[in-house]
Amino acid sequence: MNIKKFIAASLIAGMVGTNFFPVTALAIGDKKEVQTQKLSRKEKKALEAKTNKLDYINIDWWESYNDKYLSNYILRAVENNPDMKIATLKVEEARQAAKLQLANELPQVSVGASPAIIKQPGKTKTTGVFSIPIVASYEADIFLKNHDKTKSAKKIYEASQYQEQAAYLAIASQVGAVYYNIVKIDKLIELQEEIISDRKQIYDMMKLSNEEGIVSTSDLVKADKSYVQSTTDLIELKKAREVLLNTLAVLIGENPNNSADLKRISYDEIVNLKAVPNEISSEVITERPDYLVAQKMIEKAGIDVRVAKKEFLPTFDILGLLGFSATSMPGLKAMNWQNAVAGAGAQALLPVFTGGARIANFKINKNRYEQAVVNYQKTNLTAIQEVNDTLSTLKLDNEKYDKNLKTLDMEKKDFGFTEAKYNEGVISKLDLLQRKENLLVVEKMVVASKAECLVNQISLYKALAGKV
Repeated sequence: MNIKKFIAASLIAGMVGTNFFPVTALAIGDKKEVQTQKLSRKEKKALEAKTNKLDYINIDWWESYNDKYLSNYILRAVENNPDMKIATLKVEEARQAAKLQLANELPQVSVGASPAIIKQPGKTKTTGVFSIPIVASYEADIFLKNHDKTKSAKKIYEASQYQEQAAYLAIASQVGAVYYNIVKIDKLIELQEEIISDRKQIYDMMKLSNEEGIVSTSDLVKADKSYVQSTTDLIELKKAREVLLNTLAVLIGENPNNSADLKRISYDEIVNLKAVPNEISSEVITERPDYLVAQKMIEKAGIDVRVAKKEFLPTFDILGLLGFSATSMPGLKAMNWQNAVAGAGAQALLPVFTGGARIANFKINKNRYEQAVVNYQKTNLTAIQEVNDTLSTLKLDNEKYDKNLKTLDMEKKDFGFTEAKYNEGVISKLDLLQRKENLLVVEKMVVASKAECLVNQISLYKALAGKV
């Protein structure tokens, strides 16, 4: 009977402190089944996490652009972007921290094995001693102080999830903005190369005219200067595109050395701009991750103040000890109740003097709560400002784009009249090329303004936390 008690106590302690008892009890077939179940759970968890990430960025909104390259880059950023991975890892870190704090609410059980050799005075022989101590301790959470600490840790975990969402929205927005800026520069380079070609023709004609004495050397130098400047502008555009391509490669987790292979649509394939909302409900602000983080931090700070107050109350600890000790090792027979050492006790501890530490701790947490409230108010105002600024900028840039389109349409009609005059021999080719450059300059303005509208749409998407 004593042996049965010992074995039962050892099994219970082993199940609490270690995991080798249940593992050795599994058959090979059971292990495979458990392993399969674990893999299935991992797959389900991975699928659920991926779905949440796509919900973070509202992937349907990105796909509404009907641009397979852009959608692919957004998805690749979700999978490979280092900042997104760090944000996800921080969520897991906060989750484990909450579990760590929860462990402080539970009893702690430790099992040990202690072999020893003892030589007593006046004796030549040594005696072997073997003991198995089992120690259990528990802080009785009468005032729910540890429970409140767990709540505080959970608030950090919840806040980290919103911070993860903010990181995903920021990276996705950056990918979209960089992508459309690259598309814009592609078109600007195309137009700039056409301007260079025209200015080269102008310079060649001016050179011939100068040789015949029709055009002054000063005008020839101006034409040459204009041609050289246009080539310099082209270099600047190519440099800017190279930088943006490298940036896009890093955002999607690719090696910048392969940035030249990144594909994109042409400017002419961009679909029409999305409609601009006349107004946006203020309730959208409450769905922004930064707003929700500030809210959680207020809740956490309030709990921390409550915990700081409970530090003034006494703590109650319960301690239990069960051990078996024997001076001989005839198997488990020596491990009986006669060789057992058992004890239980409790204590109530109230710090009387801590040098003002508890008062300072309370004031610190109260101060942090006040900071959290002020930060919440600031976040609210900043969110409203960001939405209003982005919306007004989008409206004005769309208006500017419409004006530029009308200007381009008028410039095309004007150039059509110029071409007709040239075909009739009324004006020279030099005049035709100069009028064509004016058309190309206006077209560059239209390209730039349309790209600004696209980037503004993405900025509004970010300001509204993807709820567009």
